[in-house]
Amino acid sequence: MHVFIAGANGQIGQHLLREIANSDHEARAMVRHPEQGPELQQLGATETVVGDLEQDCSEAMKGCDAVIFAAGSGPHTGPDKTTDVDQDGAIRLIDSAKAVGIKRFVIVSSMGAEDPENGPEKLRHYLQAKHNADEHLKNSGLNYTIVRPGQLIDDEGTGKLAVSAGQGDFGKIPRQDVARVLLAVLDTDTTINRVFEVASGDTPVAEALAKL
Repeated sequence: MHVFIAGANGQIGQHLLREIANSDHEARAMVRHPEQGPELQQLGATETVVGDLEQDCSEAMKGCDAVIFAAGSGPHTGPDKTTDVDQDGAIRLIDSAKAVGIKRFVIVSSMGAEDPENGPEKLRHYLQAKHNADEHLKNSGLNYTIVRPGQLIDDEGTGKLAVSAGQGDFGKIPRQDVARVLLAVLDTDTTINRVFEVASGDTPVAEALAKL
């Protein structure tokens, strides 16, 4: 499968490229600047393409089979940037995927995005942006998967998860394990048109996803 990755230069995105390099899939990594391309190709991208989430990306996506949206402003940027990337950028990419005939779309959301108003006050704008993008994806007609990780940490991944189809607590999960989940859902039909939360746990990735 030829996978278009938005956010490939981010921490989760870089882990994802390494995981894809050891799989049967190929990655087309979108970068904002051409000089970022060689480094991402060393990490595992089959090819890179210049694009910007604040603009139409249809041409950059043509020929891909799936999209993974791993971009994010992070919860500590200003509200405007959060809206531009986590909400509007995601919505624009969803619409572009649909326009060029891509059927599969996987998005990194956040634990707590189901009900932003009940989330931590300092994260509510971020969670609302994620929520709005998630809802747009659910109503897009694409074969979607919405992955909602808990608190992201830089520890080495364990390859083991706790998965919940409901609203879990704010557990922690290494970014490397989030990347493993993103790749695994492409090969796991039980994740199509599903929303689930992930944190570190005791169940291997493939087994946890198969139980959804």
